[in-house]
Amino acid sequence: MNTGRTAVIGWLSRSAEWQVRWVLGLVLVAGVVRVGLAAPGGGMDNAIVVRAAEAWLAGRSPYADRHFLYLPGAVLAAVPQALLPADVVRYLVPAGVSAGLVAGWACALRIHGVAWRSRFAVYGLLGLALGFAPFGHLVQLGNWTAGSAAALPFALLLVCRGRWVAAGLVLGAAVAVKPLLAPVVLLFVLARRWRALGAAVGVPAVVSAAAALLMPDPAGFFTRTLPFLLRGEDSFVRLYEASPSAVLARLGVPQTGATLLAGCAALAGLWCAWRRWERRDAEPAGVVDCAVMLMLSAFLVSRPSYDHYLLVVLPLLLAGASAPGSVARSPWFWVALVPQVPGFGWPGLEPGTRRAFKDAVTLCLLAATAGWAGVTGGGAGERGARDETVPPGRRAARERAGEAAGAR
Repeated sequence: MNTGRTAVIGWLSRSAEWQVRWVLGLVLVAGVVRVGLAAPGGGMDNAIVVRAAEAWLAGRSPYADRHFLYLPGAVLAAVPQALLPADVVRYLVPAGVSAGLVAGWACALRIHGVAWRSRFAVYGLLGLALGFAPFGHLVQLGNWTAGSAAALPFALLLVCRGRWVAAGLVLGAAVAVKPLLAPVVLLFVLARRWRALGAAVGVPAVVSAAAALLMPDPAGFFTRTLPFLLRGEDSFVRLYEASPSAVLARLGVPQTGATLLAGCAALAGLWCAWRRWERRDAEPAGVVDCAVMLMLSAFLVSRPSYDHYLLVVLPLLLAGASAPGSVARSPWFWVALVPQVPGFGWPGLEPGTRRAFKDAVTLCLLAATAGWAGVTGGGAGERGARDETVPPGRRAARERAGEAAGAR
């Protein structure tokens, strides 16, 4: 028995000291205030959505702005912001983004059975806020990816509790505003949960159709935004894309070849997700790893693909670090995060327009690490040893829960 590892896990599982919780709260509040003082619209990305809502209120098409990439439902969701004073929005938006990231972290912890007040929970969130640059980028931009970062862990928590249809409704609601989580719908296909699949597809379809009918240009998303995305967007946006197809093209690889390589990587990722699902057990790790691999596969080929998209999957992986065999136990997981450490200057990559090269390294290494764990079984050999440490009563309850979930 590794008494040192057991002692560390025991220390992390105990309740965090009040001083540390206060420090965490101070860090989160300071980030909100910093963005509020610097960004009147709550962040550049949020301002784009608010301008689209303002255009709709004025009788114009929100899709006249080619940088508005969301579905019609997002226009209606942004209307309250368009009606609020700017002094309120500038603080409300970064606070909402931070709250979304905190909620996603809390749900990810519950999936793995980690207490919210534990040292692992508090120090983990503190590490994300201070040691992972995309966290600050997301709050600064006010990007609505924060909603997806909260919705995916919540949906997977519902899945792990056997509430598949409810999970489909949550994913559908998130996709209706921003289609970032659309790849996770494949999880319902793998599980053959057709009612949940219907909920995940039906909600955004109904919301988008209803919202589009209220627009001056009902088909604007398909006639303006979709062609813009398929063309690879414009030269400014392309500088911040972390997709291999965009990064390789900037390095001199022909665009067709870069897209082909990214597509092959995405297909390999889908195969890894399928393999992980096929060998899943009663533990939530199988559901989480499969969903994460589906998202990473999409990030490898999607346009756009930004650094803050990683906050949709990273908390889910990090929250399972205490479990032997998890993706976060691999040294390559931590190597992948090194380029995202704030304050470290990488030669030749200091300009913000070159940040995408670092983001691409992180994305590709995370995808490769998660995919390899899905194919090889990660720490499957350690799982039996871990189960031996579970009390017989709890082990029996876990088995009954797994049988009940399978019956549902």
